[in-house]
Amino acid sequence: MTEILSGLVNSPIVIFTVLLVVSLTIPPLFERLKLPGLVGLLAAGVILGPHGFKLLNEETETMKLLSDIGKIYLMFVAGLEIDIKQFKSHQNKSLAFGIFTFAVPLILGTIVGRIFDYGWNASILIGSLFASHTLLGYPIIQGLGLVQNQAVIVTIGATIFTDIGALLVLAICVAINGGDFTPYFLALQLGLLAIYSAIVLFGFDWLGKRYFDRTGEDEGNQFLFVLVALFVASVGAQIINVDKIVGAFLAGLAINDAVGNSPVKEKVVFIGSVLFIPFFFVDMGLLLNLPLFVESFSSSFSLTFAIVIGLIIGKFLAAFFTKLIYKYDFNELMVMWSLSLPQVAATLAAALVGVQVGMLTEQFFNGVIVLMLVTSILGPLITAKYAPKLPQIQPEIGESDLVPWWENKEENQENLRQDFTILVPIYNPETAEYLLEMASILVRHEKGIIVPASIIAPSPPHMDDPSMVFALQKSNYLLQEAEQICSQFNIEVKTNLRIADDPGSGIIRTAREQNASLIIMGLTENLGIQAILFGNTIDHVLWAAHCPVAVMRLIHHPQEIKRILIPIKIITPQIIQIIRFAQLLADSNQGMLYLLHIHSPETPKDQLLSFEQELRDILSQSELQVEHKIKLISHKKVSQVIIRLNKFFDLLILRTFRRRTAAGLAVSDVTTEVIKDLKSSLMLFGEPN
Repeated sequence: MTEILSGLVNSPIVIFTVLLVVSLTIPPLFERLKLPGLVGLLAAGVILGPHGFKLLNEETETMKLLSDIGKIYLMFVAGLEIDIKQFKSHQNKSLAFGIFTFAVPLILGTIVGRIFDYGWNASILIGSLFASHTLLGYPIIQGLGLVQNQAVIVTIGATIFTDIGALLVLAICVAINGGDFTPYFLALQLGLLAIYSAIVLFGFDWLGKRYFDRTGEDEGNQFLFVLVALFVASVGAQIINVDKIVGAFLAGLAINDAVGNSPVKEKVVFIGSVLFIPFFFVDMGLLLNLPLFVESFSSSFSLTFAIVIGLIIGKFLAAFFTKLIYKYDFNELMVMWSLSLPQVAATLAAALVGVQVGMLTEQFFNGVIVLMLVTSILGPLITAKYAPKLPQIQPEIGESDLVPWWENKEENQENLRQDFTILVPIYNPETAEYLLEMASILVRHEKGIIVPASIIAPSPPHMDDPSMVFALQKSNYLLQEAEQICSQFNIEVKTNLRIADDPGSGIIRTAREQNASLIIMGLTENLGIQAILFGNTIDHVLWAAHCPVAVMRLIHHPQEIKRILIPIKIITPQIIQIIRFAQLLADSNQGMLYLLHIHSPETPKDQLLSFEQELRDILSQSELQVEHKIKLISHKKVSQVIIRLNKFFDLLILRTFRRRTAAGLAVSDVTTEVIKDLKSSLMLFGEPN
């Protein structure tokens, strides 16, 4: 029996199953306790590891493989998530802050190492651990609409310098540790690093753009290309005696521009977030000897204290020096400090490398675990406190942004039809009636055209296939029903039947051919893991359509929609177009608009007054003068406020319904929370990519 249990513990399938169960159950439990999910994964590794229930062993080949994949995947996603365009807009300031937040902690970390009798090489490695950072507070910044704030952009840009610099120092220290050091060896290593970095950054970028251009919508092969780039870069790093996480990070930066914010990027990040990256953090827990951790924490308290305090002071001084040079205010200083404070991704990965090659001790690694716990909690807390006090950076609004997109002549080619045209794909008879009624109301107001379209997809290989005959009969029946529904509104109807390889391609190509001003679709319930992994028709259309897409779940007849609720986080050209669309709908039904802005309690009053006045100006500059109200509410849970207020309204309009996942673990979106709990009529409004 003991042999059977021992065999099961070492079975790759059993190990993989245990890791899946842990990744599924543990992070949500810890997040309910207001602790980072990463802490839960580390705790699970401790409990299930050799010093706990002994279900997992870091020495097995399966665990080593999965952990290595998770480690390089983590660094790859970190590079993939960096916004290169934002970095370029403030690259000089990013370089300055990058130098400060790299050099100051590096010096302090080296001093800490020397104080505790580590050699110069190991001490410099310790300094490099202090130099990097992980942007755990970035989702908070996104939620507040502060991504365009200069201090935020500078901090994000500095991440490039700190992470690359820290990883390069790691590579040199490990290489020096592995053999006799000579100036020739160092020069050769630096030269190889420079050549390798240039090949990856420029070569993979060029190759990625060409490959994505040639493969078009073939997401499967594009996904495989991204993985090949990741692992080839990692193998290449090992060939030149550099740790594989350096290659993974450079690969992420290299194909960042080619991937953009495409569905392929979402799938790549999602796979890492739910599978391999959690496996890596569980393996971190396996390395944590809890009895030794407690013993070393008490006996080596001074080392752990020095690690934590040295890092905190070093990152603060770097932000403070940058504040003095570029005249940032106190709130910007605190946000820059808090964003650069958390030590998770690169720090843990590099610390593990240091332990594996014998440069760092287990006592120091335990101190790094404490550092991760302290900074991963402290950083986001400080960000949440001071970020709401930053001024909102409103995008420049031009005159063309104030004009409804369907009236903006600059967007239309002269040889294409100028009429207001709505395409309504007909595929679900249960929802088709309300969608067609909604389109008919809007088209009648603008004296335009409605195009009910039936897409036969995927089509069989032979056009005389019996299934094709049946599909044609069904499509013609649906289109006849659509004409009857629209006839009561006395509008022009132009039915369209298309045979396509997949529904999404059929819809977007029909919309382009008909020069549609808007696509109206029904909201499906497939918004979970399957939709993220494999996508769905709505994903495809939202990504590739040339015109806005309104995805609707209508509970009542559209003619009964009188009170429309629009939550607004920040004023952008896209939000203005949603307001224009809502004004069109309200004017058609003699309804009323209710604009809702939910802000943090710390938001300055003058900023709120300015925001409200700008909304009033936007409403007043429309030819459609409908009744409206503007409400500003102070609350920290946006989704709760929307759900509570929405019962008083006939329709809720939201801009998006899913945020991209961030490096580490998947993050939820306010819109996703609202969709999950909302039972009333809903519209999700997406703009052309």
